[in-house]
Amino acid sequence: MSVSPASVSPAVGSAPTQADLLDFARRTAADAELIGSLPLDPEGRTWVRLKGPGGSEAWLIGWPPGTGTGWHDHADSVGAFLTASGVLKENSLAARLPTDGWKTLELSEGVDLERRLPAGEGRAFGRHHVHEVFNESRTKHAISVHAYYPPLPRIRRYSRSGQVLRLEQVERPEDWQ
Repeated sequence: MSVSPASVSPAVGSAPTQADLLDFARRTAADAELIGSLPLDPEGRTWVRLKGPGGSEAWLIGWPPGTGTGWHDHADSVGAFLTASGVLKENSLAARLPTDGWKTLELSEGVDLERRLPAGEGRAFGRHHVHEVFNESRTKHAISVHAYYPPLPRIRRYSRSGQVLRLEQVERPEDWQ
């Protein structure tokens, strides 16, 4: 299903910036009818693909209580996400990781960042941003809007044990669309 909410578009011929993507997420999250139309599953995340600005990929995602993404990155895409309802938590790494050719890294102390993102709050991020996002609530769904440019070429999934980050899987668009 593809939905096209009222959105801001970057200049013709230019790629959307992180700020454009965050603005799109903010405007989309303010569309109460769209947010209310997302089917919510009590056990698993739900999503609807949206038409993002300037050829970007965008998603409306429902998060049941206690669900999350696990550690991952969005490869060469920049992105933004904003919580439309509920509260999401993001853990991220303040470290530039090698882009390819590794399976296990030992992270330095002090690279961990944590953000709480209640409804109306979000963030933009650059290429190779490693994070995990989850709904800590035990009783309430959260809903968020995400946008990426260029459209996601892959997602790399990681496991983490203490300061050790291990590449576990590389997903391609056909794996999640």
